Amino acid sequence: KGWKVRPLVCYDLRFPVWSKNRLTNGVHEYDLVYYVANWPASRIHMWDTLLQARAIENQAYCIGVNRIGADGNGIPHNGHSRVIDPKGRIILSAPEDKEFVGTKVLDYDQLAAYRKSFAVGLDWDEFHIKGI
Repeated sequence: KGWKVRPLVCYDLRFPVWSKNRLTNGVHEYDLVYYVANWPASRIHMWDTLLQARAIENQAYCIGVNRIGADGNGIPHNGHSRVIDPKGRIILSAPEDKEFVGTKVLDYDQLAAYRKSFAVGLDWDEFHIKGI
């Protein structure tokens, strides 16, 4: 209760502007961003790295849910679904190439304390994309 969540999909992960958190009157636009994706095994290092970057730069928890198995074109996908804390630490990770259902309790008080102790949101710019 009280969590602000931003849902995004797959390719959005590559563009920080779509994930950009904002601070309005001292309140963060969201506390958790998640991506439901279809990233292939050949680009999994980028998936892992960008998820951590989105968590760090937005001072928010980040969840990435990625598929496994081969798609209709035979392209392999190996999962790497994970939960990342605002400091970029992986706090839950699915086993590679296996179906996985996991649970992780996120601590809002810990998030708020971190944001207060390292208030980078105060320095975020007010850049907006027109038309959205």
